[in-house]
Amino acid sequence: MGVFRNKNVRNQFILSLFFLVFTGIIAFVFDRKAGIFVLLSGTGLCILQIVFAEKRYKEIRLLSQQLDEILHEGGSMELRHFREGDVEILRDELQKMLLRLEEQTELLEKEKMSLADSLADISHQIRTPLTTLNLLVERLKKNTGDISSRQSLLREAEQMLDRIQWLVTSLLRLSKLDAGAIVLKPQTILLSSFFREVMKPFDVSMDVRGQSLEIRGDGSTEVQGDYNWTMEAIGNVIKNSLEYTPEGGLLLIEWTENPLFTEIKITDSGKGIPKEDIPHLFERFYRGKNAGNHSFGIGLSLSRAILSQENAVIYGQNVSPLGAQFVIRFYKTVV
Repeated sequence: MGVFRNKNVRNQFILSLFFLVFTGIIAFVFDRKAGIFVLLSGTGLCILQIVFAEKRYKEIRLLSQQLDEILHEGGSMELRHFREGDVEILRDELQKMLLRLEEQTELLEKEKMSLADSLADISHQIRTPLTTLNLLVERLKKNTGDISSRQSLLREAEQMLDRIQWLVTSLLRLSKLDAGAIVLKPQTILLSSFFREVMKPFDVSMDVRGQSLEIRGDGSTEVQGDYNWTMEAIGNVIKNSLEYTPEGGLLLIEWTENPLFTEIKITDSGKGIPKEDIPHLFERFYRGKNAGNHSFGIGLSLSRAILSQENAVIYGQNVSPLGAQFVIRFYKTVV
């Protein structure tokens, strides 16, 4: 019988057999009928023990076979039920483990696909400025006379290098945020002075394009956040808004406060956001219908990743009579 392949069962049976013979002999010494009764009843108990052991180990072998099919043949993750007892308890625990493994496998598969998509997107995003850079280098090689033309080509090449550097830096920051490798340090931020600081890098470009800025809000309003990372997040939003603000247009920044949150609105005077683009504004590498040639589709995604770490949310919408509007809410309690 298969049950005797188990060393413990085999040893237990041998010990039971010796005990049965020993007690039978002693019973025979005192009374022949008593000896026969002891031998018969002992034999019956041994047989019952073997039968139940065989049944239990048959269930275990069946459970082992099911696990083998799941591991090597990709069978169903659902294990058959057994009668109540230790085998059923073991089955339940194994089922929990299998479900957990299935969930982790699906998660790893999704992460693998996401990584592959991200690498493809990164490759595509970097390829465009690199191709342009190669063309500029070729033009520089051929242009040996006109100094002003060479300087213009060099400026274009520098712009391409700046775009690649910005893309790589942003992707590195995003990956660190996703991995939880960056710990933000909350501090009190006074919005009035904060926005004066945020707008400094845009002063020259706004002046060249004749764009104007209007800021509205209580000068004492404060929010909690990491100063530098919040500047990165809101700076990306402002950069995006200015790109779609026409020459001579207006950028409006305003904020209000209530017991639940502080709300910041950044509104441009452009054409607004196409309706089909609104649900995808903060997706990584998403480029909208009206996206310019220099857009990577990474800035708003980075902004949302930072703000989500600061108990804040951001969304985009269109407002009349102006254009696109980004709303940022810093909550005063955890949401």
